[in-house]
Amino acid sequence: MPASQKSLSPSAEVPVAQRVGLATAAVGAVLFSAKAIVAKLMYRYSVDAVMVITLRMLFAVPLFMAIGWWQARKLPSLSWADRARVVFLGFIGYYLSSFLDFLGLQYITAGLERLILFLTPSFVLLVTALVFRRHIHARQWISLLLAYAGIVLVFAHDLDVSGDQVWLGGALVLASAMSYGVYLILSGELVKRVGSLRLVAYAMCVSTLCCVIQYIALGRPLAELAQPAPVLWLSVINAVFCTVLPVSLTMIAVARIGAPMASQAGMVGPVSTLALAFWLLGEPVTGVQLAGSGLVLGGMYLLSSRKA
Repeated sequence: MPASQKSLSPSAEVPVAQRVGLATAAVGAVLFSAKAIVAKLMYRYSVDAVMVITLRMLFAVPLFMAIGWWQARKLPSLSWADRARVVFLGFIGYYLSSFLDFLGLQYITAGLERLILFLTPSFVLLVTALVFRRHIHARQWISLLLAYAGIVLVFAHDLDVSGDQVWLGGALVLASAMSYGVYLILSGELVKRVGSLRLVAYAMCVSTLCCVIQYIALGRPLAELAQPAPVLWLSVINAVFCTVLPVSLTMIAVARIGAPMASQAGMVGPVSTLALAFWLLGEPVTGVQLAGSGLVLGGMYLLSSRKA
């Protein structure tokens, strides 16, 4: 067989496709995690979390609507059952999970919150193995353990389990992690029928509607949305580079490599915030945090080197 034909054989293409999918998920996770840096820059202008989220979604939704319209022209229309599933995913995936996370942060530290959120990949792996009866490779579990060890090193310096309501806060954040995990699992099952970009566009439009309803329900005046120019420009960056691009890349990765591997690759995201915080905010980075980051990256390398 000629060399050119060998290079196109399915067995040779699978590892490359897997690495592309992992890289796509990792880039999406890095961009998505950068929203924390953008939020900190916006907080310097005395805006709160509700304003940050609302402006982010309002600037993002026109792009998602355009993506949805573009995809709807090329793909067949959705059944009513799939429309209901998209609405459900939009509610739990980017609205409910974020809302529960912010509620939990009122009672626990950011360090404990981050550690709980990193239970999402293991939740996705377990549900995939038990409910969908899909085989999970030992290398994936080892990669997950390496990444968890690294995450503990990175965030253990902020860890605080004191306080009367720490269990309430922990339960809320755990519910947030499980909500996002359900989103990843169900979207992985739905994406083949709906299409990755169309699914994320429709789901984010639903999430935006939920955010707007929440803003109005809290009694916030619409006039407050007229923020200074720096806040609006940072909101545009937050919408385009920390919302539209990363969630689209994540859904493309789910379509390529499945929800379990995409969620594991996402663990590299918050670690990347260490470098961004050092560069843009001047926050210090310790040797222990660098060692933890190395373990996370080692886990991702182990995941990417799995044979087809």
